[in-house]
Amino acid sequence: MTLRFEPILTDGIAQVSYFICDDAKFSAAVIDPVPDCDVYLEKAKQYGVVITHIFETHIHADFMSGARELEHRCKGSAKIYASVEGDASYDFNVEGIKDGDNFDFGEVKVTVKHTPGHTPEHLSFMLIDPDHEDNKPWGIVTGDSLFVDSVGRPDLLGDEKTEELTQALFKTMREFFCKLDNDVMIFPCHAAGSACGPNIGDRMNSTIGYEKKYNEYMQITDYDAFKKAIQDNAPPVPTHYPKMKKLNAKGPKAYGHTPHVKALDVTAFEKAGQDKDAIIIDTRDMQAFGNGHVEGAINIGLKPILSVWSGWLIDPDAPIYLVLERDDDCAHIVNLLWRTGHTNIKGYLAGGMEKWRETGKPLKQLPQLSVHDLHNSLDNYQPLDVRKNSEWQSGYIPGAKHEFIGTLTKNLDQLDKTENIVTYCASGYRASIASSILQKHGFKNISNTMGSIKAWKASNYKIETPK
Repeated sequence: MTLRFEPILTDGIAQVSYFICDDAKFSAAVIDPVPDCDVYLEKAKQYGVVITHIFETHIHADFMSGARELEHRCKGSAKIYASVEGDASYDFNVEGIKDGDNFDFGEVKVTVKHTPGHTPEHLSFMLIDPDHEDNKPWGIVTGDSLFVDSVGRPDLLGDEKTEELTQALFKTMREFFCKLDNDVMIFPCHAAGSACGPNIGDRMNSTIGYEKKYNEYMQITDYDAFKKAIQDNAPPVPTHYPKMKKLNAKGPKAYGHTPHVKALDVTAFEKAGQDKDAIIIDTRDMQAFGNGHVEGAINIGLKPILSVWSGWLIDPDAPIYLVLERDDDCAHIVNLLWRTGHTNIKGYLAGGMEKWRETGKPLKQLPQLSVHDLHNSLDNYQPLDVRKNSEWQSGYIPGAKHEFIGTLTKNLDQLDKTENIVTYCASGYRASIASSILQKHGFKNISNTMGSIKAWKASNYKIETPK
């Protein structure tokens, strides 16, 4: 008889869900699942339990909830338990839960705590040993309210709600979290890299005592100072967040499997790509893309972070066509896209660019410039830094302009199409996305910097900082 409480990290979106079970009770709970939910079903098989409870800490904005998908795959054994605090409502069936509700999973009791601020309905889940009469938690799943070194941002519902939610978050910190015992462990639902909070720490868990000592947001006792700290440190709001919020309240479609994607031959793929609304995503590495790609394609390479940048840059309703390094990468890439709401994936190029070349179809190149070539001919290029503002502030290539990649598309008119623009970021991944976007929108003289500013610094070339 063993109690299991396991975090499951989804790379890219930096999301952490939790699997809870006591094999003596044969039932399990999942908190905040992602849509590609095989991992939870495999855990249930491994431990010989049945998933009966699917808990949501709040209506998510940063990723597509997997609650309905997991419920569908559980085939009647599980229900979705979601907050009805803060007037939350859903366009699908949920079991409403609120502050003070309790659930028994053998050697752990899960008690619901309303922790508003990130959203009005936000819940945390206290983990309590049922044999202890004082009902004090040994741990708490904090969702997006309290993170390692950070807190959940309160500005995702628009300016008209930000002040109210900031006040609620401050109250949640001061009147609940700060009053917990120091040895209580916290288990947030995001790790470093998520934009759901400012500067989230690298560790996946912590304790209340550690956060009281080192988390600046738990140390601030003045509301105005708390508000200013959040405003000053908040990262840009990704463009897909408002759309995900609405979709998750409405209820994402449940498939019962990874969404199927059709294989298209060269002729069919070429015809489909001519649709003015079509988005071609080439998931190969930047050098392969630079050597030859389908005209109009956007290069978002096959890494977990593909989820985030496709969310930022591509409307979830847009028809998507994929170019892959290998055809058997398809299911993995579909899962990455699914996490940020992209399910309108019409097909992939069967056989990849090899088949495209063999049939004599035209290839578009995108020059890949070394930092040495850029340094030696810097007067001939306009460097374009597409990193976040905080990265830009830390230093940039001399003479560079700055345009964050997340806002690049809407600010194209701020750039001169006649210049020899060379994009760079930290290591080249975002720069290749940016250069492919510029090329797609008619910029003729575009290059990408291989290795980007990491390679520039490693070569001991000069760095400028804002004055």
